[in-house]
Amino acid sequence: MAYELYYWDGIQGRGEFIRLALEEAGADYVDVARGDGPGLGTDAMLDIMKNGTQPFIPFAPPFLKDGNVFISHVANILLFLGPRLGLSPEGEAQRHMANGLQLSITDFVAEVHDTHHPLATSQYYEDQKDAAKIRAASFIKERMPKYLGYFERVLQENAAGPSYSVGNALSYVDLSLFQVIEGLLYAFPKAMEGYASRCPALMALHDSIGKRPNILRYLASERRLPFNEDGIFRHYSELDQQVG
Repeated sequence: MAYELYYWDGIQGRGEFIRLALEEAGADYVDVARGDGPGLGTDAMLDIMKNGTQPFIPFAPPFLKDGNVFISHVANILLFLGPRLGLSPEGEAQRHMANGLQLSITDFVAEVHDTHHPLATSQYYEDQKDAAKIRAASFIKERMPKYLGYFERVLQENAAGPSYSVGNALSYVDLSLFQVIEGLLYAFPKAMEGYASRCPALMALHDSIGKRPNILRYLASERRLPFNEDGIFRHYSELDQQVG
């Protein structure tokens, strides 16, 4: 039975972290809100959110359905999918390590979002541009190097070598780091200049993930939506700046 992924149509958003794992593993899945037909489309997703019954009523997408099991939140979904897709390290300690890294990625992505919506998600970007410029400048100068430096250190200190974030094989964390770098290169191309030398292991990981056969096919397919100014990673030239 195919996995059912529920996330908003028209954007990559947080659902993309789930898609990358499913695509890398060659898993059979249905992107429900993007579908057309009975039980598909955004209305089908909203119906579950509004009319779902216990034991599961999702607060917001993404969420995943596997048979009769529903799982919500990116890190939780990947914790569930990882062993089933062969994208989770072996051993309880390393599985918790991977989950902790994914939760840190979740925090980082939230800060990326807040660069263009620092005041309220209910307001348009144009209504908070001045605050966004202040927030983005702080993010570029302080938060982005802190997070990227942390993930670089994780790779460099991996006892199995810097090719992977946890253990000696690809995990969903590596795929998520690829997506983070892809998003930052789109949103902040000027600010990302120089990170190839500042975070060589992280950027090498990004490059290697982008060359994996299943990921290459996915990126070239219609299933991979382009970044746009409705998603998490948005490019506004007035928010992007080089770091001195």
